[in-house]
Amino acid sequence: MQEWNRAIEAIEQDLTADIDVGTLARIALTSEYHFRRMFSSLAGLPVSEYIRRRRLTAATAEIIDGGTVLGVAVRYGYASAEAFTRAFKAMHGLTPSEARQAGAVLHSQPQLRFHLRVEGNTDMKHRIEDKPTFRLIGLKARVPLVHEGPNQAIIDFQRGLDHAVTRRLLGLSDMEPAGPLSVTDNIDEQRSEGSELDYWHAVASSQPAPEGFDVLDVPAGLWVVFETEGNFPEVLQSMWADAATEWFPANPYRWAPGPELLSVQVEAGGTHGRGQLWIPVEREESGDR
Repeated sequence: MQEWNRAIEAIEQDLTADIDVGTLARIALTSEYHFRRMFSSLAGLPVSEYIRRRRLTAATAEIIDGGTVLGVAVRYGYASAEAFTRAFKAMHGLTPSEARQAGAVLHSQPQLRFHLRVEGNTDMKHRIEDKPTFRLIGLKARVPLVHEGPNQAIIDFQRGLDHAVTRRLLGLSDMEPAGPLSVTDNIDEQRSEGSELDYWHAVASSQPAPEGFDVLDVPAGLWVVFETEGNFPEVLQSMWADAATEWFPANPYRWAPGPELLSVQVEAGGTHGRGQLWIPVEREESGDR
């Protein structure tokens, strides 16, 4: 985690300057794609949101010390005093002038510090698959990202699927991962709550896609496959966080671009079951760790 903490220090060097996430990723000795996804999973918020909140924390101190709204806004990269005031109020629930009043309750974003702690208390059953090119065939919808709890947009999409269509789709499944798949792809880089992604009800297939179905050709590559069992949907949502906080830091792989595949077998009642999560990965170069 030393390199990740150096990236955090690079942010802190000058919060008023432009901060390039690609540069932060190079400091952390990884790709920008992997850095963004790991940061969101480890920190619980996207790197862009962390930078924004750190800047506002520093700007708030200057406002309290008597700095003018326009002067502080310009220093921290806001186009106008109005834009700064909107961001300030979104964070604190107060305007800058209200924040100067005695007894005002303000919020702050502390500087992050990353620590590697692999306790072994999470059973991370996994395997590495070197998978040839395959095809995803199915139906998709653009939905918001929800980190915890049910995603109503996905629930509504699934309920709206025609049973005859899903049976026909299941007949096209002829390779691993077998059966119906929940697929997420084309995810907003920031992975912030409410950002959008493509959600698929699909199968992995070697066959041509029939008319009326969406298709995504997935190139050959490496995948890490995690297995879990427990209460739904919590056990599935925690799988992503466990992968980021426990598996990736301890293994010589990084998150690679591509769809993420979830295979689920739900028991009667719908509150318990088993799942497999397929994440595309690439080996880290020897100098990256």
